[in-house]
Order: sequence, then C-alpha cells, then structure tokens
Amino acid sequence: MRFRLITWNMHKGIGGIDRRYKPERIIQTLKHYQPDIVHLQEVTDNVPRTHGHRQVDLVGDALHLRYRAYQPNVRLSRGDYGNAILCRFPLYDVQDIDLKVPFKKRRRAQVARCRLRFENDHTRTIILVNLHLGLAEFERRIQLRRIFECDPIKRAHHDTPLIIAGDINDVLGRAGRQMLEPIGFRNGCDAIKTFPAFLPVRALDQIHFRGKLELNRCAVSQAPLASRASDHLPLIADFEFS
Repeated sequence: MRFRLITWNMHKGIGGIDRRYKPERIIQTLKHYQPDIVHLQEVTDNVPRTHGHRQVDLVGDALHLRYRAYQPNVRLSRGDYGNAILCRFPLYDVQDIDLKVPFKKRRRAQVARCRLRFENDHTRTIILVNLHLGLAEFERRIQLRRIFECDPIKRAHHDTPLIIAGDINDVLGRAGRQMLEPIGFRNGCDAIKTFPAFLPVRALDQIHFRGKLELNRCAVSQAPLASRASDHLPLIADFEFS
C-alpha cells in the first residue's frame, strides 16, 4: 500500500532563470513522476502575468488528478495566488488555517483528509497539511503553533498518518528539530537542498510525517526541466502504510 507525494513551490510557473511563464515545464516534470498527491505553493488564479490561467485546474487536468483544493492567499490588483492540493483520491474536510502575522505577508495553510483506495479495495485515511511559511523565524514559530492547535491536528491520534509538506522557508533547519520532532514528527527530507533551483544551497522545501507511515525514499527532482520550471526544485517522497 504505497503512494507518492510531491511538494513544489512552482513560482507561478515562471522560470527562475529565464523568467518566462511556461506552465508546460511544471506539468511535464510532474508527469514524469506520476504522483498520487501534489502539494503546490505559489499557484495563481486569473492573474494577467500567467495568462489568466486557473493553475490548479490547468495542472490538475493535465495530470488527471481529479480531486483538488485551492487556497488563495495573496490578492493582487487582478487575481490571486496561494496553495493547492491535487490528488488522485478524494479530499474531504478541507480547511484553511489563517497564518497571518501582523505586518507580514498574508499566509494560510491547507489541512485536508485524504482517503486512499488501493487495488485490493482497502482504504486508508491520511491528514495532509500544505503550507508556505513566513521568512522570519519568529513568524514561522507562530504559524506552526497555529497549525498544531487546529482541530484536525489537535484531535488526531498519534498513530494517525499525517504529512506536513511545503515551502517552510526554514533556512537554519530549526523548525523540524525544535518544533516538529518533539511532537513525534519525522523529517522525511534530511535537509535536501531545493533552492535556488539552478544551484540549490538551501533546504527550504520540506516533508515531515508521523503516524503509521514509512518513508521508502525522498529525493529532489533530477528531471531535465525541473531546474528551469521554477525557482525551487520539487521534492518527491514515496510512502508506505505501516
């Protein structure tokens, strides 16, 4: 009973080097890995710079990922951008968690339950948290505490499979050690560098998990288009229910 999750700050589909909007590079990279669940950050909707595309549907349709949740965070003069979860399996109880800190950019996290169904008709439920945290350490601490206090996380049994994945912006790597590991989370990416995409030196994108899950493999994408599709590289994680 295995599944693949990818987390990626897709930078609105704008290349980190050439600054050109080419969503097909995002799509082709994701298609290469055939994910079951995708966490995306910096996803636009009706923004002129990205041709007015509703990117959650543009990418979801191309990958044949039927179940989707989009969360607008930053309002622009026209359109907005935020986070999105794309999934091969049903999503339900989707919630938006307000992470806004005074005088900082508006941010929110997505929390959703996902019911995975396998060929033998067995089903398993996991809790997904998709997030894009702030740039300051004190801001990230406040934001993580809010996530821990939301009902789906607070009420979840310690054995319930739970994955937190996204752009954590944790340059010094303290969030995992100081806030996530003490409450039972395991670091799935072991400081894999994802930013900037053309020459990664920082592990800004991370995957943390707890409960009855085993991580078989986590790696940064080596797909040829990945380093040109965004200013971040995607993380690919293969999980198995224990």
